[in-house]
Amino acid sequence: RTQQVIAHEIDVVEYPDPLGGAYVIEELTEKIVAEARAYIDRIQKKGGAIESIEQGFEQREIAEAAFQTQLAIERQDEIVVGINKFGVEEEVLPPLLRIDPAAEQRQVERLRAVRERRDEDAAKERLEEIHRAASEDRNLMPAILHAVAAETTLGEISNVLRDVYGEYQETALA
Repeated sequence: RTQQVIAHEIDVVEYPDPLGGAYVIEELTEKIVAEARAYIDRIQKKGGAIESIEQGFEQREIAEAAFQTQLAIERQDEIVVGINKFGVEEEVLPPLLRIDPAAEQRQVERLRAVRERRDEDAAKERLEEIHRAASEDRNLMPAILHAVAAETTLGEISNVLRDVYGEYQETALA
């Protein structure tokens, strides 16, 4: 499928001899640079990167670009080999993952056993160490490794980090 990907996804067939000279690469590079400069100018006119992020500009732009790309793919204005063109005739569905309820119960029991055998004071101290490191904007890896060694759980570590950094909340698009 390599030839189809090259032909339809990177538009190499638009050039009679794309490897015949650097003019193709130069033309594409100049186009990218011009478009990037124009975009940076738009961001600067909004007050700079931080201001435009706070206004939700980048998030709206990403959402709109994703929407337009999806529309182009669905209309076949943009070709994605194997997705909207040159696909396999017979769709093969992956098997559904079915979780055995007994496996869930075994995992709950293992978690309960870990919490019963671990040194609870050491676990709490290690979680507080993560909190301090995150609050002071220090490297978290040593504190996380100490916490794992003290048998804290991923959920407990994640909760500490959420407490310090918060949790991403998607904002409504304008």
